[in-house]
Amino acid sequence: MRTPLVAAIVLPLALALDSRAPHRGVEQLRWMEGCWEFTVGERTVEEQWMAPRGGTMLGMSRTVRGRRTVAWETVLLREDSAGAISYHAFPSGQAAAVFPATEVSDSHAVFANPQHDFPQRIIYRRRAGTLAARVEGEIGGTPRGSDFPYRKAPCPGTAGGGHH
Repeated sequence: MRTPLVAAIVLPLALALDSRAPHRGVEQLRWMEGCWEFTVGERTVEEQWMAPRGGTMLGMSRTVRGRRTVAWETVLLREDSAGAISYHAFPSGQAAAVFPATEVSDSHAVFANPQHDFPQRIIYRRRAGTLAARVEGEIGGTPRGSDFPYRKAPCPGTAGGGHH
């Protein structure tokens, strides 16, 4: 008789505790939110991420050389029903690609697709006021990589910020 009583008390308590456990998903990537920028010579790369909502984060970037946009990309970070996150890239002049997350923390994320031509990995790290992005992989068996050392920037179109 004691076992059903214990189960009647413990099981609802365990379910209640489990339902209160935070479901992080894309929310764990909130540290990417905002506007980021870096400039090298005449090339400026801007990246902007919307806040997580509804299991997604939307991002976009553009690369401007001089007065001309030379590349752009839209990105969807999507959380599936199991909480797994994928990076869906839609780059200018290339086919869309999906990179499932292999690591996600409160300051670091790695997305990988070994079958993609280049890159095979997309990496983000957050450190005091910076967002370091890196794309890497192999081209013809040779390791390659590009770094994007972003600094926090005003978001275009907002009061007190933006580029005209």
